[in-house]
Amino acid sequence: MTTPDAARSMTRRPIDASTMVLGIETSCDETAAAVVLGGTDVLSSVVASQLDQHARFGGVVPEIASRAHVEALPHVTARALDQARVDYSRIDAVAATVGPGLVGALLVGVAAAKATALALDVPFVGVNHLEAHLYAALLDAPDAEFPMLFVLVSGGHTLFVEMRDAHSYRVIGQTIDDAAGEAFDKVARFLGLGYPGGPEIDKAAQRGDDSAVAFPRAMLHDGLDVSFSGLKTAVINHVRANSGVSTDDVAASFHVRWSTCSCTRRAVPRRRSELVPSRSAAESRRILSCVARWLRPARKIPARWFWRRASFAPTTPR
Repeated sequence: MTTPDAARSMTRRPIDASTMVLGIETSCDETAAAVVLGGTDVLSSVVASQLDQHARFGGVVPEIASRAHVEALPHVTARALDQARVDYSRIDAVAATVGPGLVGALLVGVAAAKATALALDVPFVGVNHLEAHLYAALLDAPDAEFPMLFVLVSGGHTLFVEMRDAHSYRVIGQTIDDAAGEAFDKVARFLGLGYPGGPEIDKAAQRGDDSAVAFPRAMLHDGLDVSFSGLKTAVINHVRANSGVSTDDVAASFHVRWSTCSCTRRAVPRRRSELVPSRSAAESRRILSCVARWLRPARKIPARWFWRRASFAPTTPR
């Protein structure tokens, strides 16, 4: 059996072209597994969504998420291995998200990954969820040049991260209250648009007038941090005071006025960086369309990897 010291030594060993890693992700409301060869070649990626189970609550219910992971993970992992055309004997290490995320949901993935690693006598590698967003973006552009500015937007996090090289990064801005995804979910729930809020507001916004309501943009001149709580509250107060207002117009006005774009606009020119959109929530589409007008001389790296959401469907980038 591999001792802890030996396992740590193996995790520090450089990954070569033959290294096969099984990755497991259960941090929130999706159960995922992938098989990666040599660090960058994604042989399979399988995702089981829990959207239907959480939709009627208007958000993720931690206990429901944890139980769904327990049920789905064996099938998702088996499917990932099958699609990669490998079996457990070929796996050199097992990785799993260890945080941040829902505690119960994380526990399911970590326990399964550690048990698998122990049974296979291979290293277990704990992965930080947010760091994984940064490095996963490079799967589509492994030869991208540094420095880079990462716009990391997910259901629970909104960060601007400057990456100087492959092993050096720092957070240069973030939300001081709600994450973008939280704001979208809360506004969508208040407007009766359903869950998840990002795509629902996106659809309603396409039918509405984005100049109908002049919602505020917070923290326009306060560094690179952002705030969404005030904008969310402004939407709720406006609808309560104007009962006949068009839901589509409110959605469009909210959609175009959230403050991330202003912050990104300040960050990009300062750093002549490549812009890498790293996301797991639909609201990042607004970031991309917003910043596209002034990405000079920055170059936007394609992010096909992040636009897909499926149930038991492969999402391997082409």
